Amino acid sequence: MPAQKILLMGASYGSLLASKLLFGGHSIHLVCLPAEADLINAEGFKVTLPVRGRKDPVLLESAKLPGKVTAGPATGVNPGDYDLIGLCMQEPQYRSEGVRQLLDAVGKSKVPCMSIMNMPPLPYIKRIPGLDYEPLKAAYTDASVWDSFDPTKITLNSPDPQAIRPPDGKANELLVTLPTNFKCARFDSDSDTAILKQLEKDVEAARFDAPEGKIELPVKLKVFDSIFVPLAKWSMLLAGNYRCITKDGMRTAKEAVHTNIEESRSVYNFVFDLCVKLGAAPSDLVPFEKYAAAAESLSRPASAARALFNGAPNIERADKLVQLIAKQKGLSHPAIDAGVALVDELLDKNRKKAAA
Repeated sequence: MPAQKILLMGASYGSLLASKLLFGGHSIHLVCLPAEADLINAEGFKVTLPVRGRKDPVLLESAKLPGKVTAGPATGVNPGDYDLIGLCMQEPQYRSEGVRQLLDAVGKSKVPCMSIMNMPPLPYIKRIPGLDYEPLKAAYTDASVWDSFDPTKITLNSPDPQAIRPPDGKANELLVTLPTNFKCARFDSDSDTAILKQLEKDVEAARFDAPEGKIELPVKLKVFDSIFVPLAKWSMLLAGNYRCITKDGMRTAKEAVHTNIEESRSVYNFVFDLCVKLGAAPSDLVPFEKYAAAAESLSRPASAARALFNGAPNIERADKLVQLIAKQKGLSHPAIDAGVALVDELLDKNRKKAAA
């Protein structure tokens, strides 16, 4: 398969995935803010990646990798020019001017589209049989932005690796804090899935020229036949990310999971069991113990908590989506209900403040 042309909407998280795909010689165009685009076009981007068994992390510089990177705004992009499109922004951003119009064009183009959002796009949820999709729209900032999508043309890639903008770094720099794998469900069609399989191979084959020789790098792309594999993230989000939000302010993800480990386990396993009810095999998902161990290293509050306490009028609501899906199955969990109510209340305050 020749090198692919890939459009990634969102540069901060998108550059982590891009840094791995560039090893395969692919061309990547990042849709981002003007200041980010100028920096990326001038210097490329830089990703600092920890490698197990190695004292120093590895610095991946896009300018030194085989593929090619360009960046620019959401306007003037023709989705039909690309072989694959990645959605790497936070869900509320897709309703913003320019991005909304591009997303609509992406849906109409029928180019295979891969989301690496924590919040699964509504058309992906439509690939899960047996749900009433209409009431689930309430969990989205603006569900109508997904209207032009064909569910068979969209897939979900669980964004398990954690990465942040370094506090003292530039807008084209990214620091990986948890180098786990991207886990992607196949597309409906074999030909679309073949693109993912090629990218999986390219990432697997990538080697980095370190002083001690060529080394293998963490953060792989793994492609699965089950549409439920990326939903493994749901348990993590509800037991960790959203429980960083408390009445007294925010706490780190490690504190959210380990302060009351029994409640964390209860929430986690409730969501795990819900995914199994939807059709997941237990082997598609991640056991609580493995997540709890990984959470030991999560020393910052989740991005949803940071956005909420910074006054954001909208954040991704995977918490509400899971609550609404559970409700359709006649299930509820008191800690999840309390959490959703708290986020609703804090968002309401933020919106009133913004409108004042």
